[in-house]
Amino acid sequence: MSGERDLLANGTEEPVRILDADGTVVAPELVPDVGDETLRSMYRDVRFCRRFDERAIALQRQGRIGTYSSLAGQEGSQIGSTYALADDDLVSYQYREHGAVVARGFPWEYLLYWAGHERGNEALADLGVLPLNITIGDHLPHAVGMAWAAKLEGDGRVALAHFGDGATSEGDFHEAMNVAGVFDVPAVFVCNNNGWAISTPADRQTASETFAQKADAYGFEGTRVDGMDPLATYVVVRAAREKALNPDESERRPTLVEAVQYRFGAHTTADDPTAYRDEREVERWRRRDPISRFETFLRETGRLDDERVAAIEDEIEGTLARAIDRIEGHEADPDAMFEHAFDEPTDEIRDQRDHLRDLRETYGDAAFLRDE
Repeated sequence: MSGERDLLANGTEEPVRILDADGTVVAPELVPDVGDETLRSMYRDVRFCRRFDERAIALQRQGRIGTYSSLAGQEGSQIGSTYALADDDLVSYQYREHGAVVARGFPWEYLLYWAGHERGNEALADLGVLPLNITIGDHLPHAVGMAWAAKLEGDGRVALAHFGDGATSEGDFHEAMNVAGVFDVPAVFVCNNNGWAISTPADRQTASETFAQKADAYGFEGTRVDGMDPLATYVVVRAAREKALNPDESERRPTLVEAVQYRFGAHTTADDPTAYRDEREVERWRRRDPISRFETFLRETGRLDDERVAAIEDEIEGTLARAIDRIEGHEADPDAMFEHAFDEPTDEIRDQRDHLRDLRETYGDAAFLRDE
C-alpha cells in the first residue's frame, strides 16, 4: 500500500480508485488487507442499501411513509467510509447516508423516522450515529464540537461528518472547517459530491476546480476518491482516520474527503430530476454502479458465488419485511409532538397539547385523524 500522503493529498487530481467500472483491480497495492467475511459483509450492506432504497420509495409512493431521500448510486461511499471507522467513532450525516445506519446494524426503528416518528432518530444514539439533519450543513459545527470533545477527553475517537456538495456553500461548512483546522480536531469530512444539489449542478456550486481543494484554505489536506468504489473509499477514510489520531501530535490533522459519485434517482421523492438532468448522463454513471463492480471483484477473487448471493438476498428481504411490519404496527402517541419543542413545555405548548387531547377524547383518534 502506498504512503498516507499519496492517499490524502490529491485534492486536484483524479480520484483514488481501486476497482475500475467493470470491477477490474487497477491499484492492487491499495486493496485493503481485511478478511473475506468483512468484504462479504460490506457487499451485503451495499446490497441492503439498494433494496432498502427501493422499498422506501415504494412505501412513500403508497403513502405509508413521508418524503424520502434516495441513496441509489452512493452506497459505495457510505458503506466504505463507515467500515473504515472504529465501532465507537461518531458519525454525523445529512439525510441521504442511510448506509451509515445500515453498516452500524440498521435498527428497525430507523424506518419509524421516515414514517414521522421521532423514536426513529432516538434509535440511532446507541449506534454512535447522530440524528439525521435536514438543515443543510447545520450539523457540521456540531460534529467538529464532538471531535474537539473527543480530543480533550483523549478517548481515541474520531467524528466523521457526511454532507453534500451543496453544503459547501453554507457558512456552517466554512466555520466547521476553520475550527477543525485551527484546533486539529480528530474529524474526517466526507463531501458526497453526487453532481447535483437538487437541481444545481456542481459546476454552478463552486468555481473551485474540486471540492477537496477547499481544505487548503483551512490548513489541512483534501483528497478525492471514487465514491462508487467501496474499497477505495474504505482505504482513503481509514488513512484519514489514522491521520486524525496520529501518535505524533504535530502530524495529527483532520482531512476533507471528496467522494465523487452520482445520485441515480431523484433528490427526494418530492423531486423530478427529468426537469433538469439528461437521462443519457444518468446512464453513463450507471455503468459505474458500486454494487456490480464490487460483486465482480468478489466473484473473481473467489469470495462470492451464486449460493452466497442468494442467501444474502433472502436475508435482506426478510429483514426489511420484518422492519416494515413493525413500523406499520407501531401506535404513535400524539402527545410526543409536544415533548421536545422546549426543555420544559411553555404554557402555550401545554394549552396546545391539552386542546388536542380534548379533541381526541371528544371525537376519538380514528375520527379525528380523518378530520371528521
